[in-house]
Amino acid sequence: MDRDLKNISLSRQADLLGISRSSFYYESIVNPEDIRIMNAIDEIFAKYPFYGYRRIRKDLQSDYKIQINKKRTVGLMKNMGLEAIFPKKKWHLSTPDKNAKKFSYLLSGLPIIRPNQVWSADIAYIKLSKGFVYLVVIMDWFSRYVVNWELSETLEIKFYLNNLKRALTIGTSEIHNSDQGSHFTSPQYIDILNNKEKIKISMDGRGRCMDNIFTERLWRTIKYENIYLNEYQDINEANQGLTEYFKFYNEKRKHQSLNYQTPAQIYFIK
Repeated sequence: MDRDLKNISLSRQADLLGISRSSFYYESIVNPEDIRIMNAIDEIFAKYPFYGYRRIRKDLQSDYKIQINKKRTVGLMKNMGLEAIFPKKKWHLSTPDKNAKKFSYLLSGLPIIRPNQVWSADIAYIKLSKGFVYLVVIMDWFSRYVVNWELSETLEIKFYLNNLKRALTIGTSEIHNSDQGSHFTSPQYIDILNNKEKIKISMDGRGRCMDNIFTERLWRTIKYENIYLNEYQDINEANQGLTEYFKFYNEKRKHQSLNYQTPAQIYFIK
């Protein structure tokens, strides 16, 4: 964003870049050492998503020469929303709201047979050169097509709402699935879905660690094929790089599970 650009306001520049204006003024207050450790944790977890905090702590100590105790390891993993892929209490980037309305899980045993049958929404930690941002996506389960995505330096509710609104300008799913984080269960988020009469809301229950397995695979793919290969300096650079990557992912990257077709070929099939 350019403060000196007179013919386009900062608000308009932020909208064109797909970021909130507040993130332009945001300055991270995270300890640089915490960022270094979180980036190491992210790399370990991407390789071994079945690792819990004990093994991650051991790898930090042996491979990265980071001396860290259990409490700090658990705390940083919790901030990143990471959990081993096996049944246990879940950690989420957004804390569940005990007073918010929860919805039943609708996908158990459900054959996924067409585009826009099921969308899933999820969020991940994305490292930068000197910090981190959050990436939220909405993905079509049948085609693996990323319907929409957003980056933010904060977990403000507007970040989630903008992603959902923009996704709904592209299509409408029969079922919208997410975890029970407070942003996904917020009245603002639920109201947008309820205004679309055909959308049923589904939410992962406790211990359902494999519910969002397609999205978990997407995170791994993004990090190995893009994030770890590019040392993005800030959110604007990451936004530009990921814009190019998601276009490649949707329109050029052939998936073995899709019989070597691209997500776009399957999603927009007539």
